[in-house]
Amino acid sequence: MRKMKIMSLVLVIVFAFSTMAFAQEGVKKIGYLDLSLIFDSYEKTKEFDSLLEGKHKEYEKLRTGKIDKIKEVQGRMALLKEEEKGGVEGELESLKEDLMTFDQAQRADLTKQRDERIREILLEIEKIVSDFAVKEKYDLILNDRVLIYGSDVLNITESVLQLLNETYNKK
Repeated sequence: MRKMKIMSLVLVIVFAFSTMAFAQEGVKKIGYLDLSLIFDSYEKTKEFDSLLEGKHKEYEKLRTGKIDKIKEVQGRMALLKEEEKGGVEGELESLKEDLMTFDQAQRADLTKQRDERIREILLEIEKIVSDFAVKEKYDLILNDRVLIYGSDVLNITESVLQLLNETYNKK
């Protein structure tokens, strides 16, 4: 019985050491990056943000014009006699429905464009990071959001960001 316990203990120790040795040999180079910082600092993201902001301002301008038209009709309706208000009320309802439809369509379109561009940008970042990892012989690159602690020596954010922006500016 005592021999079995000793043999089991020896096997556990041998297994533990072989597992640690395998793990140490398996992953030789590790890095991590701040994906949020890379995304926000990427030139393509900045360009897209300004494009989206321009589209949003255009949308707001058109929306404001529609609201002003509604206010104008409401002001005109206040000056009309009761029997004349019927036709104007129909016009007012039509303008309000048009505004709601316009809002929904524009928001859906802007959201769709934003989601498509974000997906496109994230895929580009993923490709650049993968290419960087292969070129620099990294075995593992992590997003900093999953880290509790990471030494600054392992942080490759700036290198990847520089490569990403250089690649974008060449296009």
